[in-house]
Amino acid sequence: MNSNFTTCVKHHASFLSPPSFAPPIKCRATSGGRPSSINHVHKISCPFLRAPVVVSELGVRYSLNELRHMIHLSSSPKRKSVVKRNTSFRSEFSAEAGFHDGSSSSASSSFTQTEFVLGSKTRTRGFVFYILSIVVAIPLFVAMVVVHPFVILFDRYRRNAHHFIAKLWSDIIIYPFYHTEFEGLENLPSNDTSVVYVSNHQSFLDIYTLLTLGRNFKFISKRAIFFLPIGGWAMNLMGLIPLRRMDGRSQLDCLKRCIKFVEKGASVFFFPEGTRSKDGKLGTFKKGAFSVATKTGVPVVPITILGTGKLMPAGKEHSLNMGSVKVVIHKPIEGSDANQLCTDARDAIARTLLTHGSD
Repeated sequence: MNSNFTTCVKHHASFLSPPSFAPPIKCRATSGGRPSSINHVHKISCPFLRAPVVVSELGVRYSLNELRHMIHLSSSPKRKSVVKRNTSFRSEFSAEAGFHDGSSSSASSSFTQTEFVLGSKTRTRGFVFYILSIVVAIPLFVAMVVVHPFVILFDRYRRNAHHFIAKLWSDIIIYPFYHTEFEGLENLPSNDTSVVYVSNHQSFLDIYTLLTLGRNFKFISKRAIFFLPIGGWAMNLMGLIPLRRMDGRSQLDCLKRCIKFVEKGASVFFFPEGTRSKDGKLGTFKKGAFSVATKTGVPVVPITILGTGKLMPAGKEHSLNMGSVKVVIHKPIEGSDANQLCTDARDAIARTLLTHGSD
């Protein structure tokens, strides 16, 4: 059967203006020079997707990388329109892994609703966000410098005063742009309790969001960031941990510092995926955080962050969307097996992402 067909793939597209307009997207092909209809499942190629598409009358299954920024829509065969710059795309289809040459693997996962917003408003909002971050950081950094001698004398490892200032900074920055909702705050240990925190990582906004928890955990960050004016200097004062990626010795030193902080009464924070997820899917967890927990005998507290990937997706740090974010704090997990701790923590986060995937 010839696999080149003309069909319409209905895709949900919600426009900022007007909000109710949702025309279908057309994928054009020919069969023997004539348009063809389909009554069964066929593989076609769409101009706005980088991967093949499987289309049926009952639904759509495909391997989706990303939508290109500009695609052509058609509400009727005679009238064509171009996507406006301020457009929100939503995908609620089922994404199935391993699609090759019309065949699919048996393992499939629910495709989480994803939004891409294009337009000058989001870029302007992102610019204002960073300017505000710098302006607010300057006086608060001065406050950090003033209290730093006392912090070193009386609170060398936890540095609660610096973390309180960082929380104040993030609260001020976040307030005009998005709302944060917390669930499971009763599971959040006090600052006097040493734990290892782990979380999924979707966006640059994750750091801002987690600072609002007001806990004195030590982040691990790229070494180059510590040399940035104001922000990098503040990270040094807070005692955060620098890391050279792809450097085995630096990774070992980083783990040793984490163990020392925990033994001295502080907490540490890891993104076990190692980097931000570009498609919203939960990646493989590395074992470092859980090795620290087993070596020091402290519990692991998993945290799930929902929504930051929609507001500022990885790779689009110049833009910022308006919306809300949800942070779910799970019950502490204890154990002496790093592999089991890793599995349990990832499962807790994965279940929450699946449950709240449409939030």
